[in-house]
Amino acid sequence: MTEPISQYQVASDATPANRFGLDYRAEAARLGTPVCPIVDGHAHINGRRASEVYRDVCDLYGIERVYSQSQLAEADNVREVLGDRVRFVAIPEYMHPDRKWAFTEGFVENLDHWHARGARMVKFWGAPRLRDFTEQLGLDPSQLALFDSDARMMVAERAKALGMSLMVHVADPDTWFKTMYADASRYGTKRDQYDSLSSLLEQTGMNCLGAHMGGWPEDLGFLREYLQRHPRLVLDTSATKWIVRELSVHPRDELLSFFEDFSGRIIFGSDIVTSDEHLSETESNAFGSALAASEREAFDLYASRYWALRTMFETEYDGESPIADPDLHRVDPDRFSEMDAPGLVGRYLPPGMLAMLYRGAVERSLDVWYRDATL
Repeated sequence: MTEPISQYQVASDATPANRFGLDYRAEAARLGTPVCPIVDGHAHINGRRASEVYRDVCDLYGIERVYSQSQLAEADNVREVLGDRVRFVAIPEYMHPDRKWAFTEGFVENLDHWHARGARMVKFWGAPRLRDFTEQLGLDPSQLALFDSDARMMVAERAKALGMSLMVHVADPDTWFKTMYADASRYGTKRDQYDSLSSLLEQTGMNCLGAHMGGWPEDLGFLREYLQRHPRLVLDTSATKWIVRELSVHPRDELLSFFEDFSGRIIFGSDIVTSDEHLSETESNAFGSALAASEREAFDLYASRYWALRTMFETEYDGESPIADPDLHRVDPDRFSEMDAPGLVGRYLPPGMLAMLYRGAVERSLDVWYRDATL
């Protein structure tokens, strides 16, 4: 166990990714070499220059390989920078002017392009706000927003024929269901989100990665039941702000028991999003460019996620997160600002459990799913 920092205060030049003004290069050295090389099972790497910054972060924090949901137009640039360190996950062309096509027939067509680039997993984004998005496209939400809709099944069937597996984003934080999704008559309850996913998994029989601890890190009891029901489902620890906040709340013994009971079915993931837009001031906000406006800020943005996750999993740190978490402000604006952050409590996982989380689980799941990929 390494204690990376024991005293902190919010810096005068604080940024959302670095509230304490940490030197993330020095902090990487303080954390030291991880128990084994880490595989990040969930990231979104885009931009040639941003990929170079990200590669530097990976070198510092012991990240050997990444499964990336890159934009199709960015995939070749990312591969040129990261080489064999990247494996791709097929996603729709989110920025395409014809969004309806991009999420339906276009997605099916693009699976062949993704397959040629080695992708063996296809991402279904199913956040509750997809209902708003589908209505903007002139569609009934049932035509696209549900995991077992005709449009989703069309993509899943083609993916299965190509030997691909699934990745799903099924739900958002409890904080969002208290605020932006408070209208259950429109968005359903949080538990409702899982009905169509169960239908998809049962109909296809496909392997599936459940992003963001399956969408419910707040409720390990529900996840326990859901994993037992769906033996081909594995989870990742991506969405760093969300995961750090919620896994810091559970008693350590309870969390370790969950990780032990589902050893090999929980993989490390960060949800880092990179973009060349992060390297300079820009009006565009397509990839969260407001989070960084220089190469230094982009470095901090990416490094902060690995710092937070490794600190939580490897150390006894007990303090605030260095990453601002606007969800606190969303739920209680009178108490918190958008620059406030929750507690981050180190869980200091045993070495064997860390090795399984960081690498072993991927070797049992994603690496197997990708074993025939041409890289």
